[in-house]
Amino acid sequence: MTAKCPICSAPVVREFKPFCSKRCADRDLNRWLSGVYVVPGVDGEAADQIPEDAFEDEGDDASDAHAARKPN
Repeated sequence: MTAKCPICSAPVVREFKPFCSKRCADRDLNRWLSGVYVVPGVDGEAADQIPEDAFEDEGDDASDAHAARKPN
């Protein structure tokens, strides 16, 4: 099975993977930069406002890394 470009469904070209061309890669980037694509979240939510227990499923190493990033 040949991979298809997520923008135009043409076959993927190795140089531009996962896209078929620079044009499609640029179109995808433009969609991210213009807000067409968004990652869901709560309005105004910042990393320092996420409850500590939100990281419990990630194991001790992830919790330690999160604690190290907290501002003083």
